[in-house]
Amino acid sequence: MSTSNKRPIPWGALGPWIALAVTCLFFTVQTERFLSGTNLSLVLQQVMVVGVLAIGQSLIILTAGIDLSCGMVMALSGVVMTKFAIDFGMNPYLATACGLGVAVGFGLLNGLLVTRMKLPPFIVTLGTLNIAFAVTQIYSESQTITDLPEAMTTLGNTFNIGSTEVSLGTVTMLLLYLLAWFVLRETSPGRHLYAVGNNPEAARLTGISVDRVLITVYAMAGLFYGIAAMLSVARTGVGDPNAGQTENLDAITAVVLGGTSLFGGRGLILGSLVGAVIVGVFRNGLTLMGVASVYQTLITGILVILAVAADQMSRKGAR
Repeated sequence: MSTSNKRPIPWGALGPWIALAVTCLFFTVQTERFLSGTNLSLVLQQVMVVGVLAIGQSLIILTAGIDLSCGMVMALSGVVMTKFAIDFGMNPYLATACGLGVAVGFGLLNGLLVTRMKLPPFIVTLGTLNIAFAVTQIYSESQTITDLPEAMTTLGNTFNIGSTEVSLGTVTMLLLYLLAWFVLRETSPGRHLYAVGNNPEAARLTGISVDRVLITVYAMAGLFYGIAAMLSVARTGVGDPNAGQTENLDAITAVVLGGTSLFGGRGLILGSLVGAVIVGVFRNGLTLMGVASVYQTLITGILVILAVAADQMSRKGAR
């Protein structure tokens, strides 16, 4: 068989998995506590909120956009659902639906500003980040909401697999990734999303409504931010108005480390999960080694720069 017919090894897709394996191997050698079921389950619990945010962020970055507001929209959604349940005595499921609706509303607002007014996504979401932050602080009066009904903390419960406790929130995150993977890979809306991210004008000429795709993407991203708020509330047991202040950068970091191109049109959704886990593994492993948190942040920043540089070089090599 001619070597020209052989498919090249997809290093761009395998890269995050290789990086995760090397990272786990390093920390396994450095500390015997790392490679235990309990610790690995803890890592997944620690990344489940950022992991779900990264799903929404991935959808937007695949269209060559970016969303700086995701963390604060999550915080506002969490405050709304918890305050509605506590202050108004609303059914917790209905209160949660209201919180999800707020997150979707912000996503729609972002999408409409990007498509109808042709504003850059960076500027739009920078603006809505500040709006969401201000509304969260005003509405909550900067007070944490406590004494939540049990229904709102159910996803924080755990069950045992052998001797390891696994969080329901972790299972929820994994199921959401499988759903997003299926939609992007096997359905026409998923293919349209990639087409818009790769070349919006070419997508338009083939009959794809670019604006409709973008609005849908931003609205769906908002829904994932609302689900992330549910997981945050379930894990902490409170509605925290100060949540989400760094999660936007963490979500972008996860997507970039997962191999999704910031230039749009290229990337795998499961890579974002791997990227989130890589960050979680680094922070967990360095903590077990007794390394100060400031060095954890430093290493994360270096990893992001390396990932973007690799993406840039691979684009140049493909030309």
